[in-house]
Amino acid sequence: MLGAVNYAQLLFPDFSLIACGWALCRYTALNRRVWDQVESLVYYFLFPVLLFHSIVRSPLDFGATSSLLGAGVTMSLIGIGLSYSLPWLPWLRHYISRADHAASVQVAFRFNSFICLTLSERLAGAQGLLLIAVLIGVCVPLLNVASVWPMARHGNTGFLRQLVRNPLIIATASGLLANVLGLTVPNWLTPTLTRIGGASLALGLMAAGAGMQFATLGRGKALAVSVLSIRHFILPLVAWGLVHALKLDAAQAVVLMAFSAVPTASSAYVLASRMGYNGPFVAGLVTLSTLLAAASLPFALALPR
Repeated sequence: MLGAVNYAQLLFPDFSLIACGWALCRYTALNRRVWDQVESLVYYFLFPVLLFHSIVRSPLDFGATSSLLGAGVTMSLIGIGLSYSLPWLPWLRHYISRADHAASVQVAFRFNSFICLTLSERLAGAQGLLLIAVLIGVCVPLLNVASVWPMARHGNTGFLRQLVRNPLIIATASGLLANVLGLTVPNWLTPTLTRIGGASLALGLMAAGAGMQFATLGRGKALAVSVLSIRHFILPLVAWGLVHALKLDAAQAVVLMAFSAVPTASSAYVLASRMGYNGPFVAGLVTLSTLLAAASLPFALALPR
């Protein structure tokens, strides 16, 4: 198992890229106008290519991983249900902006795929990498749909119309279909797609930093605490319960626990911003989630199995 220092090292690249974007936007000529164009590039091209390639490059063995898939989907649905319910809770509903909730609800249940892949390989080797690939392939489409729905519903823009036009949904659905059909990416194209994926991660995190405004977090403290508590405390406990209830083997258990506690997806900011919501607030949540993962990962992996 990785030590606490290694968790910090694992998360440092993401946090440092967020900090770079924040500094560049505020202290150089690369101002807000530049980063608006970067967000469009990431949202409409770079992130879709990354998602498609991530899903299609690993075979999905549903039979051998049915228990893990059941646990991952159940945990994801619980996260979606808890985050959706926040405005209806009597002690919270007067302190939560419905528009900010629609944009930030995704922070509670989405995950950083790159950190999942890296961590699973370190914890469980090649088997861990295959297990997390299957989990990502099934959960990404579900969670992307769940992320779009509150914003489409709140904005009265038509859920199905937003769904069929959303580049992240199209990319994940296409990748899953290609995988199921046994289609693969040609070897000569793989290096290009890998580099595009690296660019999407770096630019997406820097765009989140550029759009971040810490003051917005202060105005939405109740919502911020709620979604981050679901992401980094409640979901690890749910995963721990599912490990025991479904009697997952050691490799499946460690992959699920890591999956439950990683930072939220860096594309959460770009999605909220491109759909016309409070991007700076979501960018702040992405940053805090990255920091909190340094505590939630050791917590989740230390729970007895």
